[in-house]
Amino acid sequence: MTRLIIHVEGPTEETFINEVLSEHLYQRGYTDVSAHIIGKARARAQRGGIVPWRIALQGILNHLRQDQGWYVSTMVDYYALPNDWPGRAVSPTPQTASDRAVVIEDALLQDVCNEMGTDFIPDRFVPYVMMHEFEAMLFSDCGSFASAIGSSALRGRFQAIRDGFGSPEDINDSPVNAPSKRIERVLPNYDKELGGAVGALGIGLETIRAECPHFRNWLERLESIT
Repeated sequence: MTRLIIHVEGPTEETFINEVLSEHLYQRGYTDVSAHIIGKARARAQRGGIVPWRIALQGILNHLRQDQGWYVSTMVDYYALPNDWPGRAVSPTPQTASDRAVVIEDALLQDVCNEMGTDFIPDRFVPYVMMHEFEAMLFSDCGSFASAIGSSALRGRFQAIRDGFGSPEDINDSPVNAPSKRIERVLPNYDKELGGAVGALGIGLETIRAECPHFRNWLERLESIT
């Protein structure tokens, strides 16, 4: 039996895991796939965004220690990730988006291994940092995304954004040009939580993996576990 719990940033990612990714992994032999929102609800509401690493780490360690049959992963945005997360403050910005994510993922794995001790099997923790945030994946198919959120007429405007980058994951993460901010400029009343989940469902996992190489690498690692 292969069981996986993925620590996620919020309800959009939670819905994606539970309604899209889980079904794919069940077909690959997984027996249990679930999402766990990082940190306490009150702390998230007060702070906004992802919690400090010490809080996220404790949750990851708890799941790894409680049941040695579980695999644990993460699904968090690079955009606005706190600098106290290992590797975030030193990630090499001149390199590609994927390179920056890997720097952080390697640092997260090392920190977890250090905490778990020498008997820990590193393959049980598969960190994933999204470049640059979940909404980047919605540019994998601008037509399907626009249709899914009931705004088919905006397909061309979304596509114009997508065409400016090598992949959806390259859409940059500045406070004004992050993927979600670009969507909101095109559609000011965009519902981030609902639109993200509905959009991903409309696009489909196979299209996302084809367009987003770093996401594809993570998915292939999960597929190889079974």
